Amino acid sequence: MIDTILYPIQWVVAWIMYGSHQFFTLLGFQDGPGFAWVLSIVALVIAIRILLIPLFFKQIKASRGMQMMQPELQAIQKKYKNKKDPSSREAMGRETMELYRKHGTNPMASCMPILLQSPIFFALFRLLYNLGDISTGADSAIGPIDQSVAADIEHSSLFGAQLSDIFLQTDDWGARIVILVLIVAMSATTFFTQRQLTMKNMPKAALEGPMANTQKMMLYALPVIFLISGVNFPVGVLIYWTTTNLWSMGQQFYTIKRMPAPGSEAERQLKEKQAAKAAKKGIVAEEPTEIAPPKPVGQREQPVRKNRKKKKR
Repeated sequence: MIDTILYPIQWVVAWIMYGSHQFFTLLGFQDGPGFAWVLSIVALVIAIRILLIPLFFKQIKASRGMQMMQPELQAIQKKYKNKKDPSSREAMGRETMELYRKHGTNPMASCMPILLQSPIFFALFRLLYNLGDISTGADSAIGPIDQSVAADIEHSSLFGAQLSDIFLQTDDWGARIVILVLIVAMSATTFFTQRQLTMKNMPKAALEGPMANTQKMMLYALPVIFLISGVNFPVGVLIYWTTTNLWSMGQQFYTIKRMPAPGSEAERQLKEKQAAKAAKKGIVAEEPTEIAPPKPVGQREQPVRKNRKKKKR
């Protein structure tokens, strides 16, 4: 059932990997089983992440908006804290939705890139998992991956661990050590990717409250989940997820450096860097002066009446 649902995505994944492998063989890499199939998984990540770049920037904007609105959201929650009647709950929901519109965000927008990548992740998992059956003819081909190609992928390896090897299903301790290193790398890059986004690019006020506490909990929970579940992933999937995390870290580093969130540590560092560059050029940054609000157009200024001395009679 799951293979039927994922088949169209598996077909696309298969063609991207096959096309990438053909490209790497043209560059001089060995045809058949070899490192070119490892690189084809890296190429799959790059292709998918390039397609998701617009959504990535929407995710950054949405995450920033969710964090920046926390003080206002907490004020609404405090306002209706002890009010359980239907009208109060409705008013709370209406004000919360209005707050989302004001900041141009919603809870789902910040998760979209991860949600969209999940089917690709599972499609690759099933493709690598079924390589053995495809290579023996027990399963039909998926796109260009027929019996001979499936056998080539299955016997391709990274430091002795085949792309289809799973920690709990292999007796080769050399492969198990490679898999453990990849699991640790996947978990560590997941942690640092989340920490980079939440800790460095958020103002102090946004790092407090229920949502911030949830994100801090997820910051430590997700790597632990990956550490535990990683023993069930094929080597190819571990390579895919670690490469995805490394791409995310680089993308976020560039975004945070160029467009930090207002009031964040990243913004403070950017301003210090800009001030240091300006000082080297002999430019002194001026303090912003308060500008008086403009007078309403069309309203004449009323003359001030002078006190006149009364004439003595």
